[in-house]
Order: sequence, then C-alpha cells, then structure tokens
Amino acid sequence: MSAPPVLDAPSPFDAAWRQEVGAGLDAGGLALIDQAVAWAEPRFEGQHALTGEPLAGHGAGVVRVLAALHTDAATRAAALLAALPTDLMAPAPSLRNDPVAAAFGAEVARLVHGTRALLRLGVVARQASDAEAESGSQKEMQRKMLLAMAADLRIVLMRLASRLRSLRWHAESKAPCSTAFARETLDLYAPLANRLGIWQIKWEMEDLAFRFLEPEKYKQIARLLEEKRVEREAFIAGAIERLQAALAKSGVEAEVSGRPKHIYSIWNKMRVKGLDFSQMYDLRALRVIVDDVRACYTALGMVHEMWTPISEEFDDYISRPKPNGYRSLHTVVTDDDGRPFEVQIRTREMHQFAEYGMAAHWRYKEAGAKGGQVAASSEYDRQLAWMRQLLAWNTDVEGGGEPAKPAAGKPATGKGRNAAAAPAHTDERIYVLTPQARVIELPAGATPVDFAYHLHTDLGHRCRGARVDGQMVPLQTRLSTGQTVEIISAKSGGPSRDWLNPQLGFLASPRARAKVRMWFNAIELQQRITQGQALVEKELQRLGKTAVNLEQLAQNLGFARADDLYVAAAKEEFSLRQIDTLFQQPAPAAEPQPAALRNASAGSAEKSGKSGVLVVGVGSLLTQLARCCRPAPPDSIAGFVTRGRGVSIHRSDCHSYQALAAREPERVIEVAWGETSDTFYPVDISVRAHDRSGLLRDLSEVFARLRLNVVGVNTQSKQSLAHMVFTVEVRGGESLSRALDALAEVPGVSSAARR
Repeated sequence: MSAPPVLDAPSPFDAAWRQEVGAGLDAGGLALIDQAVAWAEPRFEGQHALTGEPLAGHGAGVVRVLAALHTDAATRAAALLAALPTDLMAPAPSLRNDPVAAAFGAEVARLVHGTRALLRLGVVARQASDAEAESGSQKEMQRKMLLAMAADLRIVLMRLASRLRSLRWHAESKAPCSTAFARETLDLYAPLANRLGIWQIKWEMEDLAFRFLEPEKYKQIARLLEEKRVEREAFIAGAIERLQAALAKSGVEAEVSGRPKHIYSIWNKMRVKGLDFSQMYDLRALRVIVDDVRACYTALGMVHEMWTPISEEFDDYISRPKPNGYRSLHTVVTDDDGRPFEVQIRTREMHQFAEYGMAAHWRYKEAGAKGGQVAASSEYDRQLAWMRQLLAWNTDVEGGGEPAKPAAGKPATGKGRNAAAAPAHTDERIYVLTPQARVIELPAGATPVDFAYHLHTDLGHRCRGARVDGQMVPLQTRLSTGQTVEIISAKSGGPSRDWLNPQLGFLASPRARAKVRMWFNAIELQQRITQGQALVEKELQRLGKTAVNLEQLAQNLGFARADDLYVAAAKEEFSLRQIDTLFQQPAPAAEPQPAALRNASAGSAEKSGKSGVLVVGVGSLLTQLARCCRPAPPDSIAGFVTRGRGVSIHRSDCHSYQALAAREPERVIEVAWGETSDTFYPVDISVRAHDRSGLLRDLSEVFARLRLNVVGVNTQSKQSLAHMVFTVEVRGGESLSRALDALAEVPGVSSAARR
C-alpha cells in the first residue's frame, strides 16, 4: 500500500453516507455499522491502494453499493472492514486469534476472510505465466472457483461491489485504468454478476470497463445517443402517456417508464449482429411494471393493438425463464412511422429480481439472541436451491447450456445465517490452482496425489511430495478451494500400493484410483508374461524344439498371441503337456483335391513346351510363358530376352515385365501369337466368396461342367471370407469368359476375375 499525502481530505463517513448505508436496517444493524466505522476509520487514515484510490473512500463506496442491493448489516460492516490494508499472501488467522472476530463476531470475520481469499485469488491469477490460464475455459473455471470459495453468497456480492466501486473511482477521478483491470471486469466479474442476475451491477460494470478499453468507440456511441436524445425523449414521453391511459382505461394498474440505455450492450449488439447505429431498435424502449402475471399478458395484448408487432422479435421469458432466473416479456413493435422500439413487461417481483438478482432474495431478520436468521419463505427456498445448483456448474450457461433446476416440490432445507454454505450436493467439487494459476477442478476431499494424476498420469505415478500454498504437506492432505498446489516428483518410479488403501486416504478420485490400478495390473501382467515365457521355453528345450516359431506355436494351441500363451502358463490355466501332444500328432493329411483337379494335359503349353508364340524377325527361339501373369490368347503380349532361358513371354500390362523393360529396354523383343488352336494355356482365376460348407465342391462342379482342367488350387480363409486361386487350362479368351460368368453365379461368390 502507498500513502500519498492528502491534506484535509473530508471524511467519507458523514451523516449523508450513514443515512444512505443504514437504509432498511434496524437499530442493531445501525449500531453494527457505527461500530465498524469507529473501528476502521483510524486504521484507514492516509492509506491508499496501489492505484491511488483512498481506501476509506473505497470502503465507504462499497458499502453504498451493498446497501442498494438490500444486503444485511453484517455484510455492509464486513465490506468496510475488508477494505482495510492487509497482506493478502499471509495465511488468514484463526477465528480465535482474529481481532475482527473478537470485536465483531465470527460471522463478520468469516465474511472478511472470504473476501480476502477472493482478492488473493485475483492476485495469483494476474501473476499467471501459463497461457492456458488466459483461455476461455480457464475464465469459466475461475468463475466457478469464485462461487465455490464463496459458498456464502454475501462474499460474492462484496467482491462485485468492490470491483464496481474501483471502476467508479477511476471514472470520477479520471485516473488511468489499466486495460488488464477493465478486461478482467468484462471477462470475469460482469459474467459473474450476470450469472447471479444482478443486472444493476452488470450493466454499470460493462459500460465503465468498455469506456476504459475502447474510449473512442464509447464516446462515439454516447455522442450518437446524445444527438437523438431530444427526439427520443419526446417519443418516449408520448408513448408512455398513451400507453398509461390505455392501461388505466382497461383497469390495469401499471408503471410505465423509459428503459435506460447501456452503451456496452448497444456496441456489443452492433458488433455481433453487424448492425449500424441507425438500425438499433432498442435505442427507444419502454418498461411496463404491473401487479401480476395475468396483467403482463393483458398489457402485451394492448401494446400489440396500439402498435404493429414484429413477430420474430417476441420473447416470453415468463413461461420460459432464462437460466439465471430472469423473467419478463420482451416484444418489439413499430410506431406510426414504421420505426421499431422495444417494450418490456414484468411484475414488480420480476423487476426486483431483474435489478438485484439473487441479492433481492438474501433477506435477513433478527431472531432471538443469535440473530441473523434467514427469513423462511418458499420463494427464498427456491432461490437457495437454485444457488446451490449454481455452485455446482457443470455446463457453460453462456455457451448455450443450462444448469440443472431443482426438482419440483423439493425446496432446499438449509437453515441459519450461513445456509448457503451447506453442501450443494453429494458430488461437491473443489477448485485449486497450479503454480501457474491454472484452475483445476477436483472432487471434494481430493489430495495432492489426485491433483497430480489429474494433470498427467505419469506425474501421478512419480508424485513423491507436495507443497500447498508454499508449505510442504503430507500426500494425504485434503485440499481446499483456492489453494495453490505444487507437486514434487521423482525422475522415475511408480505409485505405492498404499495409495489404493481407502483407509489411508491417499486418493479420493475414482479416476486417479483407476490409473493406479492400471499401473499395478500392467506390472503384474508383465511379470506373468516373463514367468510364462520361461516355462514354455524350458518345455521346448526339454523336447528339443528350440527353433520353433513361438507365435505360430501359440496359434496352433488356440491362442491369439504368444503373450496370451505365456500368461495362461504362468497362471496354470494351460498344461505344458499340450505342447508335447501337439508335436506328437501326425502331420495333417493333405487337403483332398477337388474333383476337377487333374495333372496338366498333354496339349498344355507348360508340359509340351509349345507356346505358339512367334518371335518377330528371329528364327526358332526357345520361348516360355511367364508365370507371373500367365498370358493366353488373345492377350496382348511382349517378349523379354532372358539369360539362358530364352524369351520370356508376358502380358503387355504385366507389372513385372514393365519393370524389366524399364530397367533393360534393349532386351525387349517383339512377339505375336502363332497357331494356338490345339494348345491349352494355364491361367489363374481369383475367386472371393463368403466361406461356407460345400463352396469348393460347387466351384469344382462349374469347372467340370465347362470341361476345364484345373491343375492347381490355393485357398485361404479369414473371418468367414474365402479367397481361392484356381489355375485352369483354357484354349482362349472365350472359354475363360464363360468360366468367369459361371463362377460369379455360384451362391456366396462376391467376385471372380482373372488374376
């Protein structure tokens, strides 16, 4: 804190201030405020914030904001005391040793401690060096953390009021406001006020922050608003008079007024929707406040009778409230000149909530010696139940999701002044910080080990110690929201089996516990594999079969992999005698050949050596048909002169031939078919089919019916699919085509083609 000299500065705690901040309080509440002023004022003397704002003025301004939100006396007194200079990074004293608790009681002291904890969070977050801490998801997590730390809603209200007061001071004093401060307001505090439905604070925060972030754009919109102010005010006055008269004539009691304009919301709508200032229909707007819901819809009907409604701009937030509880009717109509303007219609109760949100229902009354008991009402209970749901955000409301609503007929049962501090639900969450100020969400009761596993599985395995808020703590320490946790890890190693013992309290997260189990399961599996492999190899040595392929051996024994065989052997679920039995079995009988399988015919080109191929321009040369492509008339063919085996005849599209020709083009020779009518040529036919009993027999019958000689067959079956390659002797292309067509008609065959 700095203390620039200020000569004869008037006290902010004057009679006007006392009257304003004492509004709505009884004699006991006023006495508490007076006591707080007497205790704090001498401690404020000459103290300033780092920005230059006098701390006394700040405290007084915060209490003014809270008084406007109708908070209780304890909240207003605690806000004043929380503005006193203090070392935020020092641990909070226990209530037993806290001078605030001694002077004002435990309730006020807890509020002060909670507020300073939120201030500390802000300091840590601003010092963050982790880029992820600036991401949208981290901003959302910080909002959750703020509410989780402030289970008592009054602490959140105090923090919002403090931020608003700081913005007001910058505006009033014209002291420079840092862009980081204004940006944090838009990213964190204004959305938080929106979540709580406190639009009165939200709108003012947004306008002030926007003024500091974009001063030129702010002045431009303010100037445009001012230019049309006289015309706009004249229209609003006429519309109010006309609508009030019509409502009174119908017997509807209503308050009709113009709705205030918020520069940030105007700019944001222009930016998001790509509109010009002249296209903004809600620059002129009316607000109608009536007694009950029926009157809301009656007033809506009258508005639509008097002016022409724009149907796509109608929103019924009464039947379908916003996630944060806001209720109202919104409609856009056009005046006699066709210019649109907005009308909002709501009850007084809805208006109270729209202005103050959750704060409107945070009512206290004096009751008995203890005092400060919560007013028991079904409306309050509903709001408290909603607050509990808010404390357990699981979805991003701003992104379109909605928090779960409490079940109908099941109001919250919290009692007492700190009812909101009761557990929100059975699956509570806590929010802690990494040393780089990244917020981590963990289950309630989580330990540093849970934290380490959440960051990274390997870090969890190597976790050996932890620092919480800079102090070394045992690994069983239960973490609390707002703490900064640093993990001390070994370079290598794994978890302890003690971590799985629930009695020792090392782990609270089922996810972290599962990761520890997986580690030990993997270790145990590897040990079993090593043990089983030794047993199998020892048995093979005994049998003199050390050169056996172990993967093939495992498959022959019915296992998918060798590791599965080793595990079964180690667990004694497999008898090693089965290995000996496997080697003792006679060799499997050769698969019976299909009926059509015969030896090559006498006229076969392979057997006779007469290929019927003429080598152009050369006399009698030895030729042979290449087996890679098995050419047959009338295929387009080409020759390649081999070393010592004459001319090899290939199909022109044969990949092997094309590779040879590209490598040694000088050895390519032109060839052509000669007399081939008496010669049989072997060709390969590939058949793919769904495997079934009798498939090979049916295919063989096709070859027999066409009188084709099958000289070779190779079959493979995998996962109920069969792939067969038949080597068939044909005289030419016509008999091959007939064979392919007939094979394709066999049931189960998906394709039949020449290979």
